[in-house]
Order: sequence, then C-alpha cells, then structure tokens
Amino acid sequence: MQIKISQLKIENGLHTLSIPEWQIEDNQSWGVFSTDGDIGSMLGDLLCGEYKVSAEACWISNPNIAQVSLAEQQRLLEEELANDDTDFLDRIDTGTDVESLIYLQCKDEALTAKLLYDLDLTHLAGSGFRVLSTGETRRVMLARALATKPALLVLDNPFVGLDVEHRASLARYLKQLSNTLQMLVTFNREEDLPDWITQIALFNHGALDSFMQKEEWESHPVIKQIKSQSRKQSEEVLRLVQSHQHSSQFPDPIFQIKAGKVAYTEKTIFLGVDWRINQGEHWQLKGPNGCGKSTLLGLIFGDHPQCYSNDIYIFGNKRGSGETIWEIKQNIGMVSSALHLQYRVSCSALEVILSGFYDSIGLYTQPSKREQQIAMEWLQILHMSEYARTSFRQLDYGQQRLLLIARAIVKQPTLLILDEPYQGLDYLGRRLVKNALELIARDNLSQLLYVSHYAGDKLETIKNELQFVYDENAECYRAEIIRGE
Repeated sequence: MQIKISQLKIENGLHTLSIPEWQIEDNQSWGVFSTDGDIGSMLGDLLCGEYKVSAEACWISNPNIAQVSLAEQQRLLEEELANDDTDFLDRIDTGTDVESLIYLQCKDEALTAKLLYDLDLTHLAGSGFRVLSTGETRRVMLARALATKPALLVLDNPFVGLDVEHRASLARYLKQLSNTLQMLVTFNREEDLPDWITQIALFNHGALDSFMQKEEWESHPVIKQIKSQSRKQSEEVLRLVQSHQHSSQFPDPIFQIKAGKVAYTEKTIFLGVDWRINQGEHWQLKGPNGCGKSTLLGLIFGDHPQCYSNDIYIFGNKRGSGETIWEIKQNIGMVSSALHLQYRVSCSALEVILSGFYDSIGLYTQPSKREQQIAMEWLQILHMSEYARTSFRQLDYGQQRLLLIARAIVKQPTLLILDEPYQGLDYLGRRLVKNALELIARDNLSQLLYVSHYAGDKLETIKNELQFVYDENAECYRAEIIRGE
C-alpha cells in the first residue's frame, strides 16, 4: 500500500493535525511519536476516511485500513452499555461475547478461531465484553481489526494495558505479522517501539516535525525539551497540593481485608487475601491481566458488589457497621479505566475536576469560590485552561484521563487509588503525572495504591507490594505480600 500526504491540515475542534509532506511506500511500516495530543487517533481516523479531505491532500492506494486505539475501544464499550439488557433478563448482561465480536467482523469461523488462539483469547471466547480486564479488551480490539483482513493496520499505543507476559507475546506476534502486513504504530513510551521499525515520524504540537532513524530519537532536542518541561510542571503540581494541604487522621488499619475472596458463578478470581494497610504506607499491586487487581481496589472503594460479603475494615471501622458509601469515598481518590468509562455525563472540564470534591460523576452541587479557584489552578498547570467550558466528552482520551487524575487528587484524599493511571496519556502527560505522584508519595500528601504493568513506571517511594500469583490447585489467584523497609 502507498500513502501520499501533502499540505494537509485538519482540525477536530481541539487539536490540529498538520502534515506538509509524508510518503509511505509499499510494505513500509512506520513508528509515529507525538509529544502531546491524541495524534495517533486523529491519524487513524484520517486514514480510515473519518475526515473529508481531497485526494491531493491524502492519497491512499487501498482504502482497506483498520485501526486499534483507546478511542475505538471506548466507542465499542459505549455501544455495549447502550445495549445492556440486564433489566429484561434474570441475570446481569455482561455484553456481547468475545467470539461473536470477532466473528461479526469477518463471518469466518476458521479465522475467528485462529485469532482467538493467536491472541490468547480462546479461554475468554464466551466471556462478555464488559467484564474483561483492560488488557483483555485491548487484545479483543486487535483481533477485531485483524478479522477485517486490512491492507494497513494502524496501532495506537497497542501495548497499553497489557501485562508483561502479554506485551512480550504481542511484540513477537506483531514482529511475525510485520512480514505480511504493513503497519503504522504510534507510541509514547521508548520501550514500546517495535524493534522491526526503523523509521519514525515525529509530531510536535500536532505538526509533523521530522523523520528520523530509531537511534536518533532519544537524542532529539524536542525529547530533551519535554523532559525538562515535565519536571517543571510536576513541581507546580506539588506546590498546588501543598498550598491546599489538609490531613485526616484515622486509626490503623487504614484498610484491612481478612481471607478475602471474590467468586462468580463460573469461576473464582482470588481467595485467601490477607492484606493490611497502615498509616503512611504506599503500595503497588502487581499481577497479570485478569488476576483481580482492579477487583480488589473496587472492594476498597466500595464499588464492587462483594465488598460487604468480605471481612473488611476501612479507616478504622468494619465495613457494613453503619457507615455510608459516601463517608468512605470522601477520603478516597480514584482513577481507573472503569471510572473513565462511567464518566459519560455531559459536563465541562472544569466541572469534572470540581466533582472530585463531591465524589460524584458530574457536578450537582454549587461549588465554593475556593473550590473553583483550586480547580482553575489545576487546569492552568495541565495547560487546559482554554478548555474550562469544553464538554468532557469532546476532549480526546488523554485529556480526559488528565482531568480524572486531577479530580482524584484535588481533595487530597487519605487514599489515592491509581489503577493504570497513564493509560491514554501522551509522552509529556505520562512524565508529568509520574513525577507528580513520586513527589506526592515522598511528602505523604496521600497514601498511594498503585497499579502499572510497566517496570519503568515503578515509583521509588513505594516500597510495599501485593503480588497476585496463580494457584494451580485452587484454580484462582492468591496474594503474596512484600513489605519494604
């Protein structure tokens, strides 16, 4: 496939994509790096015909192009939610099963079976889409794209949300696939750039900046500039949090679960979890996709239906002893893919941050002037002041995730739960958030419960780990506790 782009400039209301000249030859695969903004999704939409442009501006020899992105994943999840039939069934509707989602793209049973096997989805063939973990969902989206037998595959950060094992297996799979399928892979992490890609297109503030070989990338002046900028912004976040600091003192344990277990009709996720969090402790949760990390965090936050069937103590009190869910949530800040999906109300960027003071999805209370001032300061630090009145759902996925992170931190909760917080963030946003979390943990402004599958995301201030390991005899996961210094 050949692609020729010349003097192209498109806008989606938030970002501009500008490409003076770019030519992609037959069988040529590229890496695409963007300093900021959701360029990968815009580029995928452009090539898939979502933007109306002239053939002179963008000529494509074969229109059979598929893309895999977080934005596409979000769209499918919203479709699944819109078709929720729980109210008409005698069970919870978990969504279209994985096998059907793939089959509907190709109507080919043999190809469907092959993709299920190749992407380690066979054991999930009958599972509903809405109960999959983030990493499992990502693999389903790739299978659906490949089921269309594309001539070109656009992969927007394909490794995001995958555990270490599945990242490695996907890297091997894509390398093999690259021999027969042309690909365009966007990335915002150095370690995610496939080794079989040698040519990189660098976008800076939405404009194609330059082309380079892989070895030139890290020393590029734009990358050095971003690293310096992210450190400065992180220090601004710390100063903002410190300037509005308050503390809530609770007796130990902050959280404790005894012989914790979560099981569904068809399977047990984990059992025998004994975990205690004391004052001042930060924790990282580790384990493969589907092991129960997000489920355990849901037990703490109170959003999981089995939080009352477990022996749980939180903020010094036994859960179910008379406290309301709002009394618990007012001391917890939360960022997760599930929350991101749930935040589907029509409200502005400013209101999203303000909603963090009230633990609501949307804003239904008149905020104080002080709260409005703090929220505006957050927008300024995130370089999003111009979007204060812009609808949350009009923003790109990375901008939405930054707002949800600010929403979680704004009230300075005792517990700050961060479940894959960097998902969808661009290079600058990821460095900014990671640096800021390191500073918050260092100064004990909140206690962090942190999930990330990347070794490079490890926060030096977090010394305690809960690791889920699979128990072959019990056919489920158990937790191993590692306390640091």
